[in-house]
Amino acid sequence: MSTLSLLLLLTALVTGRPAEALRSTNTTAEGVLVPLTVIVSATSKGAVCLDGSPPAYHLHRGYGSGSNSWLVQLEGGGWCNNARTCVFRKTTHHGSSKYMEKELSFSGILSNKADENPDFYNWNLVKVRYCDGGSFSGEGYDEVHGLFFRGQRIWSAVMEELLSKGMQYADRALLSGCSAGGLSSILHCDEFRALLPSKTQVKCLADAGMFLDVADVAGQHALRSMFDGVVNLQGVAKNLPSSCTSRMDPTSCFFPQNLINHIQTPIFLLNSAYDLWQIMESVAPPPADPSGSWMSCKRSHATCNTHQFTVLQGFRNQMLNAIKSFSTVSQNGLFINSCFVHCQTEEPETWFSSGSPALKNKRIAESVGDWFFQRSGFKAIDCAYPCDSSCRNQN
Repeated sequence: MSTLSLLLLLTALVTGRPAEALRSTNTTAEGVLVPLTVIVSATSKGAVCLDGSPPAYHLHRGYGSGSNSWLVQLEGGGWCNNARTCVFRKTTHHGSSKYMEKELSFSGILSNKADENPDFYNWNLVKVRYCDGGSFSGEGYDEVHGLFFRGQRIWSAVMEELLSKGMQYADRALLSGCSAGGLSSILHCDEFRALLPSKTQVKCLADAGMFLDVADVAGQHALRSMFDGVVNLQGVAKNLPSSCTSRMDPTSCFFPQNLINHIQTPIFLLNSAYDLWQIMESVAPPPADPSGSWMSCKRSHATCNTHQFTVLQGFRNQMLNAIKSFSTVSQNGLFINSCFVHCQTEEPETWFSSGSPALKNKRIAESVGDWFFQRSGFKAIDCAYPCDSSCRNQN
């Protein structure tokens, strides 16, 4: 046995971590560096990124009490809704595995440090890379521009791969995602549940994925227009939940507010009532504000005038109305704060640090952990801005 192998074996015995995990990862001050795994065989099934390259993921093996538990994080990163934006996207890591980092630092909900991620640190931690531009839901091909819309096939291929890596024997599993990945976790939540044995405890977490179909400051529906482009260009309609499409048009069924009340699997919604991305791109997008009157407010909400705050409070009211029925279901969890942020699970500062946002005196990681392990149910909605002093970088 080589000196390296012996060292790995001894370290594994001491730490309780598998030698495979110790061999395949490096650690930095920021967190563990996890290598990229490209699923070359997925191409034979047509499960490919926008440019035709194979899909990929990062896996950090669990150990000890978490060796049979799985946390699968679906990467976010917006969408492409027309040929121009999709053609550009396929020259980036959000459209091609050719441009993906060979190693990725895991932090926040994916951290392998107990003091940063107390409930999930020793689970099998997975980051599924996002390279289809349609929240893992498309099915189509644009021959003219050489664009593959195969998000649903990517989802299936990656899940098949993870099941073969041991997820099929999981005793616990959590599907999560942030932003477009948060929307993905909502869209695929019941599918994820169906992949695993009935005895497996399965839940889903959507971070900043509660996108609303609201009018912008010009009276138009900017986000609906974008989502309509995604759904129609990428052939998403056929993969949307029939519980919604039997009642509404496909674009409406890409909005979580029309999905969450029909999801059977327990789900936790983590969102700001003043979601920063939605304020920037849905409430007051540049085309709706040609004079630039919202520019200062979007840079620093402390500079917003009375009318602008009325608009922002109106957005919050629509958010709360959209989750009203969802919040009454006992199995669901809820953390709706009043911080001007977008995504709160992936950064240590917002997930579980001494200064992380908190509701009911519990930080986000504690709230999610209590809900998942049923130590206590957690549903909390923050008071309206500016009452929350736990928000980071509040201005």
